[in-house]
Amino acid sequence: MRYQSIFRPDLFKGQVILVTGGGTGIGRAIAHELASLGAQVLLAARKLEPLEQTRDEIAAAHGSASVYLCNIRQEEQITALFAEILAEHGRLDALVNNAGGQFMSPAESISNKGWNAVVETNLTGTFMMCREAYNRCFRERGGRIVNIIVDMWRGFPGMAHTGAARAGVENLTKSLAVEWSRSGVLVNAVAPGLIEGNGILQYGEAMLPFIQAMKKDIPLKRMGTEAECAAAVTFLLSPAAAYISGETIKVDGAYSLWRKTWEIEDHENAPAAYGGFVD
Repeated sequence: MRYQSIFRPDLFKGQVILVTGGGTGIGRAIAHELASLGAQVLLAARKLEPLEQTRDEIAAAHGSASVYLCNIRQEEQITALFAEILAEHGRLDALVNNAGGQFMSPAESISNKGWNAVVETNLTGTFMMCREAYNRCFRERGGRIVNIIVDMWRGFPGMAHTGAARAGVENLTKSLAVEWSRSGVLVNAVAPGLIEGNGILQYGEAMLPFIQAMKKDIPLKRMGTEAECAAAVTFLLSPAAAYISGETIKVDGAYSLWRKTWEIEDHENAPAAYGGFVD
């Protein structure tokens, strides 16, 4: 009898996996990772161009991906998305809820419109995607859901709206893990900390001093990478995580654990970053 590792080529061969927000940032890295392991990756977002670019990148790397336009704040668009997916592929094996959005603002300056937009995207949109996936695809044959949240364990000053919404998703993850266990559905989350890449760039140069200050407070003294987040998602979607549900993996270099009760001097001893993409 020989041992066969879970981590092998074609791990997801024959599986159809939907990644929202799959055209940029962490979603793009997740899409590449899953496609490289044989999955048929479905990329969904509001803007077509980034989706097409990621699809073409995956095709050039001999992977398979399709693109779909969908605003997850709109229930009718979600319904149409799943109808189209089932018509074209006949099944869905896993859902990665990566789509989201927020903006920097002190809490007292967030308007009702701004608050609702962020909560509807990050919390309500995630719920509607989960509900539709379960009712249309997972109820009878099981499936996997991974929700991408944030490092909000000590609050989220400067972005109270997204902190509250993502905390709601973390609780939703636990609730769905219990309720849908009867159908063989595993529901987990990944909480990225300070991640270098497209997500940070959207806040502009004015945020760079703040980001550098945050970096000093990370015990590993570096930012994470989008590929490192994608690797955590891949693990949760794999058979290796078949007995894990309702949990959140923090990809944050121990940032959420450090309360500055123990001084950590500057160092360059963190393990080398895994970037994923190679020339």
